Amino acid sequence: MEREQSADYELAVIGGGPAGLAAALEAFKRGLRKIIIIERDKELGGILNQCIHNGFGLHYFKEELTGPEYSGRFITKLEETLTNPVNAIEISLDTMALDIVPESGGAGAGLRGVCTIHLAGKTGYRVISAASLVLAMGCRERTRGALAIPGTRPSGIFTAGAAQRFINMEGRMVGRKIIILGSGDIGLIMARRLTLEGAEVPACIELLPYPGGLTRNIVQCLNDYNIPLYLSHTVTEIRGRRRVEGVTVSRVDENRRIIAGTETRFDCDTLLLSVGLIPENELSRKAGISLDPRTKGPEVTDTMETSVSGIFACGNVVHVHDLVDFVSAEGERAGAAAADYVLRRPAEDGAGLVLKNGDGVSYTVPQFIKKKSGRAEIFFRVRGIYRNGKIGVYSGKRELISFKRAHMAPGEMESIVLSEEILSAAEKEICVRAGDGA
Repeated sequence: MEREQSADYELAVIGGGPAGLAAALEAFKRGLRKIIIIERDKELGGILNQCIHNGFGLHYFKEELTGPEYSGRFITKLEETLTNPVNAIEISLDTMALDIVPESGGAGAGLRGVCTIHLAGKTGYRVISAASLVLAMGCRERTRGALAIPGTRPSGIFTAGAAQRFINMEGRMVGRKIIILGSGDIGLIMARRLTLEGAEVPACIELLPYPGGLTRNIVQCLNDYNIPLYLSHTVTEIRGRRRVEGVTVSRVDENRRIIAGTETRFDCDTLLLSVGLIPENELSRKAGISLDPRTKGPEVTDTMETSVSGIFACGNVVHVHDLVDFVSAEGERAGAAAADYVLRRPAEDGAGLVLKNGDGVSYTVPQFIKKKSGRAEIFFRVRGIYRNGKIGVYSGKRELISFKRAHMAPGEMESIVLSEEILSAAEKEICVRAGDGA
């Protein structure tokens, strides 16, 4: 028997990257049939389409894949739903979501918590309604405007992701002698990619006293190609008027202040910026969703539900991940919860537990655990480098459990699993701390 409903769709997913694809497929698997994926690009796959290097899928598929191969696995599964056009997942490409308007009590007899989504695309402007919504818009790169580097505004300054798209998808080189500012994973990967294409990369410059990317990328992309990494340094001047002609690099102290007299000049024709990623949350703000100032993403529960009932979020729109495998797992969790919300309308679980970050930890995701029954996986990043480190989980002053780690660094996301027994022993809050082991 067909379910009665008042919404156009049981689930709308904004974003056709790895998080959105996983969410839609999991919701379909759980029984939802009127699902739409809204993607602003002309094809599905998201950022993975330009990530032609391997290293994806080791956790999720237990094999090493390139970015397009990884997303292709999910797209193939999506195409399998098209065998029955009536129940197929609808795909709306080249379509921009402009606004989200949550509506309370507007779901009618069959579904609850309808939200209205305003879209603009090749088919024109339209408004749809959905009984549940998954936000999977990903993240964007910080640009030069966020850095305030002195100098003129010549051509030859790119974000690392933009350069990656130019080379891998458009077939165009961005320069021949390239300095990279920042040691995020995209910048590290581009150092190797540019070298393989015949460009010279004299240096990778990092403001912090430790690398920002995965250790494996430091080894495979810098060390293997003899590209030096300057820690506790930054670009203090960009030279050139029409095109970049060089940069000045200076050392910084422990407070990130420039140390006079440490200037080094590098000649180059291009500067790549790999200085951080920011979750894309303009739509989340418009919808009135509470954002976490630490992650810049929505505050979520253990089921990835945001502060607005029926709206879920997953992937890099929540917090910046280092491995796409975890993005997919998070998408599946959001898709399963959205299906449960529509089909079973679970009762509210009360106050639950609040998760907080303590000493040595930058943030925790989720921020809330609604159910004390079952296990909960907690993701977080540490603030420094710890060898033979310890992760402590506390409720008030009482330590509930601890975990040992041989090595922890800010560039590598950490995760722990809290059992039902641990969650039941907690009171109102759980605090996660990290530091050197005893």
